[in-house]
Amino acid sequence: MEKLDRATHVLQVDGDKGEVQIADEVVAIIAGMAATEVKGVASMAGNIKNELVAKMGMKNLSKGVKVEVTDMDVSVDLALNLVFEANILEVAGTVQEKVKSAIESMTGMKVSRVNVRVAGVVLE
Repeated sequence: MEKLDRATHVLQVDGDKGEVQIADEVVAIIAGMAATEVKGVASMAGNIKNELVAKMGMKNLSKGVKVEVTDMDVSVDLALNLVFEANILEVAGTVQEKVKSAIESMTGMKVSRVNVRVAGVVLE
């Protein structure tokens, strides 16, 4: 996979049709959306910048997600807030599987690891 600049990668080059590119931000959004679909995940946890963006009314779909895309693979770091009484290991394992599957099926990229950090617990 050819890296175009700091945040965009070529997924496919076809001489007749052209090329398909993907931004790292898109991979991060896929990961965040897949993670929040898992039962037991209350929300993504963000840093202070993400919290300020949210207070301004803008939605940051990659909040709490960091991706590193190389020629060989993708690694993902997630920060999550879980629902109180959720089984942390079970939820984290499901998140890892779902995020890996979503990225690989939607982009064709290989995911080498999905690291989960539980940043908080939320009462529902």
